[in-house]
Parts: sequence; C-alpha cells; structure tokens
Amino acid sequence: MSTRILIADDQEGIRSAFRMILDAQPDMTVVAEAADGRTAIDTAKAITPDVVLADIRMPGADGIEVARTLADTGIHVVIVTTFGLDEYVHAALRHGAAGFILKRSGPTLLVEAIRAAMNGDMLISPQLTVRLLRRHGLPHERPDVVLTEREDEVVALLAHGRTNAEIAAELFLSPGTVKNHIAVIQRKTGARNRVAIAAWAWATGRAEP
Repeated sequence: MSTRILIADDQEGIRSAFRMILDAQPDMTVVAEAADGRTAIDTAKAITPDVVLADIRMPGADGIEVARTLADTGIHVVIVTTFGLDEYVHAALRHGAAGFILKRSGPTLLVEAIRAAMNGDMLISPQLTVRLLRRHGLPHERPDVVLTEREDEVVALLAHGRTNAEIAAELFLSPGTVKNHIAVIQRKTGARNRVAIAAWAWATGRAEP
C-alpha cells in the first residue's frame, strides 16, 4: 500500500520539489497539493490522505491550524518549515503534529518523517531536538523512577531521536517489543508521549549529548 500524501505550501517551487522527491519513493504517492492552509484542510477532509506535509506559514490557515483541525481525523500532519522557532515546534506538537522538520534538513529526513508518522513515531529535525528538550517544556524530573537496564537503553536511544524501528535494530528487538517498552516507560515516568519521555531523559541525565 502506497502512502498517500498531500503537500501544503504556498511556494509552487517547494511543492514541485517535494512532489519529485516523494513520487520517486516506491511506497509514496502525492495525491494533492494546496497553496494555502484552508485549501489544505478542505482537501484533506475530502480525500483523506495518509499524511499532510504542511508549511508553518501559509495564507488562510497556518500549519499549526492544519494540525489542530485534522488532529482527530486519523490523518498525520508533518510540519515542514524554514522556521525552527521553539514556539512553533511546541505549538505544533501540542496541537497534534506527527513531526516537525526543517526544509534544509534534506530529502532523506523528509521521507523518514513520513515513514515515522505512518509507524506511529515522531521525527523532529536533529538540529532542534536537543535544544528543545534541554531548554523548554521539560516535565517533572522524577529522578526516583526505576527502569530496567533494557528500558534505560530504549530511553537513551529515543532521546536521541531514534524511531522504534531504529531502536529495535540497534538492540536486536522486535518493533513490537520496543513499543511495549515505551508504553511501560510512559507509565513509570508519567510522560504523555515519546517527546515527553525524551525531555525527561535529558532533564534527569539519562541521556547525554
């Protein structure tokens, strides 16, 4: 099954470049484009793509509004932008975005962000991850949480932006086992999602640069 993608960006050149990259992937198909946020929302509701790539700044509705509006539809929204401002990243993730990557990160990360979203993971550009998790939005530190040795290994890799598939490969586990470990870690730490787990890891020294 090919992942169906809608590209929303007010620059035609960007849309064309993304289409060329994504249509070249064996498991992806661009099914629509939108030059503004309102059209992106309406089109997404009409054709229900698997993923919407949304620029953060667009006429009509910005990428954050696109993510918020589509949050409960089963459509994954990945923000792709030139602007890596902390407040944009926090707002996007708070409103249900399934990823946040910078346009300058290159085509490989663009493709991986879509695949991560489809696998229930979340990819944030490495340029942003450490800065965000160490400076902003850290959860209660809870240093008394006791993790198993394997859970510690999973946390350390997750905190460095690894997807479930990458963690599984590195630790010689199945992706399902990794997912179960992360669910247990969430319960122990009180984290709402994998981003919050990563934040907790940085705050408590479980992860290091």
